[in-house]
Amino acid sequence: MRFGAKEQLTEKEIQTGLRNVIKDGLAAQTMVTLTGGAFLVAFALLLGASNLIIGLVAAIPSLAQLMQIPAIYLVEKFRARRAICFYAIIASRSFWVLIAFIPILFGLTGGLSILIVALVLYAAFGAVSSSSWNSWMRDLVPQDQLGAFFSKRMSLTLGLGIPLSLAAGFFIDYWTRLYPTQAIYSYSIIFLLGFVAGMLDAYYVLTIPEPRMTLPLRQSRFFIILSKPFKDANFKNLILFLGSWNFAVNLAAPFFTVYMLKRLELEISFIIVLLVLSQLMNIAFLRLWGRFSDRYSNKSVLGVSGPLFILCILAWTFTTLPERYLLTLPLLVTIHIFMGISTAGVTLSSGNIGLKLAPKGEATAYLATNSFVNSLAAGIAPIIGGIFADFFVNRELSWTLRWFSPGGELVIQTLNFREWDFFFFLAFLLGLYSIHRLALVKEVGEVEEKIVIRELIAEVKRPLRNFSTAGGLRHMLQFPFSLIRTTVEKTKPKNQQRP
Repeated sequence: MRFGAKEQLTEKEIQTGLRNVIKDGLAAQTMVTLTGGAFLVAFALLLGASNLIIGLVAAIPSLAQLMQIPAIYLVEKFRARRAICFYAIIASRSFWVLIAFIPILFGLTGGLSILIVALVLYAAFGAVSSSSWNSWMRDLVPQDQLGAFFSKRMSLTLGLGIPLSLAAGFFIDYWTRLYPTQAIYSYSIIFLLGFVAGMLDAYYVLTIPEPRMTLPLRQSRFFIILSKPFKDANFKNLILFLGSWNFAVNLAAPFFTVYMLKRLELEISFIIVLLVLSQLMNIAFLRLWGRFSDRYSNKSVLGVSGPLFILCILAWTFTTLPERYLLTLPLLVTIHIFMGISTAGVTLSSGNIGLKLAPKGEATAYLATNSFVNSLAAGIAPIIGGIFADFFVNRELSWTLRWFSPGGELVIQTLNFREWDFFFFLAFLLGLYSIHRLALVKEVGEVEEKIVIRELIAEVKRPLRNFSTAGGLRHMLQFPFSLIRTTVEKTKPKNQQRP
């Protein structure tokens, strides 16, 4: 049977499946790159979206994860995770065809409502596929390889996303210069390409073997299954940490692109370059964070990368004082560098720690319940941000230092909050609270953060020691493309590797 699960997989089947998981990730990343992020926000702005609509667009993927609750029921009842994942992916990706044709079929007036409805349905079916996928990967990927495998997968997918996002960004700017009154149609083209990649993603899902789900010792009622994670004290602490973290991050992060487009008035291509810079740093540090998570623990990695990320959020408030100034662009570059470094650790470890702490045989309920809380927090936050963004347009909080002397006056603008700045600062404070919640989570192998920091600095300094030599300089210039090439080689079957 195409969707049949096997009682036990051979080592060859597992390795073949892991290679296909990476191929699936590359196809999914292509679709996400071409249909999400800055491109979706810019498309919505062209349709006339307000701050509230932008917040709603950002909230939809998270709120749609509530569909994982009925998805748990589907998985537990039919116990056919590959079939559920495949059909949900087909249904989900299909709505990008409708979104791509919005400018042609509905125009700018009625397009926003169609966009919202299509995004809701896309995200809802996507949540169903995610629920079955998480449980499936929990049983397929060897536990001692979680960090290394998913860091490699994320490195490859982000490496593919970089040239794709750059090409799409420059294509949109080129199209806009040629057809300034029809700029929105360039987004329709890349959305259709994203749909094609989504169908390829569905194909690769069929090629991944599925181990049979472990039967629980006794069957429990559905709502009893959902309540189990909250009775597990350690997993409950994890849920509280990730919930508060997702609320803090999503209060600010969805508005970064809007902030750069509207307040800083940057071109979409320059914004994509900044995002690519962040992705490059993400790739460069993913494998490093992956090794640390396997050597120490996911919690130890989160204890370092989490605070770094919330400091980056705080730094956004200083990109205007109160308007663009000399240090705006250098500060944006610095922020994106460190956001890439920290996001790699946070994304990898926050996903893996849930997989690691979820008991085998009960991963579906544990991970879906965790996702339910995280999604609720991440979905509410941008809506709150969108509602209050307009309120803070005409509000300002400033702190100015003045020096008077007989020879003149020196004025230094040290702090200025407007619009989204208030949310950036509030997100920083909430992020501090979430780090406090992380301290209550227990994980085998965890070490003090200072040990991870010391090892991280040592790993970063190692390639810099020979920077002055020709060989060292050549290595620096090749990085991270050599990393990507090496990773690709390792994902090939041994008989396909170059000697």
